[in-house]
Amino acid sequence: MFNLEMSEATWSGLLALRQGTGEAVAGDLAYRLYGPIAGAPGRFVLAQVGQSLDGRVATPAGDARDISGEDGLAHLHRCRALVDAVIVGVGTVIADDPSLSVRMVKGLSPVRVIVDCHGTLKGSESLFHDGGAPVIVFRSASASGAEIPHAEIVNLEPKAGGLDPRDILDALAARNLHRVLVEGGARTIARFIDAGLVDRLHVAISPIIIGSGPMGISLPPIEKLAGAHRPATDVYNLGSDILFDCVFRSSEASAGQGEEIAVANQA
Repeated sequence: MFNLEMSEATWSGLLALRQGTGEAVAGDLAYRLYGPIAGAPGRFVLAQVGQSLDGRVATPAGDARDISGEDGLAHLHRCRALVDAVIVGVGTVIADDPSLSVRMVKGLSPVRVIVDCHGTLKGSESLFHDGGAPVIVFRSASASGAEIPHAEIVNLEPKAGGLDPRDILDALAARNLHRVLVEGGARTIARFIDAGLVDRLHVAISPIIIGSGPMGISLPPIEKLAGAHRPATDVYNLGSDILFDCVFRSSEASAGQGEEIAVANQA
């Protein structure tokens, strides 16, 4: 296990690397963890989950506050600051009303992307009115939803079951948004993983036990462990949380990747 320490100088260096004006520092653990994100030359997809010891991300009633400790939250905000866009499903917006900002660290907030296949959002959600980073909402071309203020609506042709994650990434790339953080919910993350589109998966575990409630990742069931994902993994002690940095986009890194994976409405 690596003990991660982040100095102001190191973080400034990572932000410079993200802007293309800095270089990675060999042997520095912060660059080992964050360098692949900050220095990605093209499309890069990071999925991030913050969960309890028993794999829960909220109570059955939907309370997700304070699952991650302070250091786990700082890590999440660093990840946001190093990407161009952060993706969440509509269910996450409805349940948590997130701002998706980088208020805990220095840096620019990413473009906020919501997958709202069936046009469920009402337009009254906070991120449409907070004056923060731009917002993009992806809808099915056949959906009719409410007028959404201060957001770009992108209509995509749905595939079986919902919107194709590849189409979402292609639409973001057309807007020069190449480094992407998929932050939730469980099915949204699962569909990007199953489509073989995730380069890294970060699972931050906080030392609490909830006992019941939704899980952080909801992948399709498998019959045998031979079909399980077995990514190469580094483990970091963040302080309040333990982080598993899982490499998915490498040869032999994972198995069971599907071909026709769609992002459904309540992801």
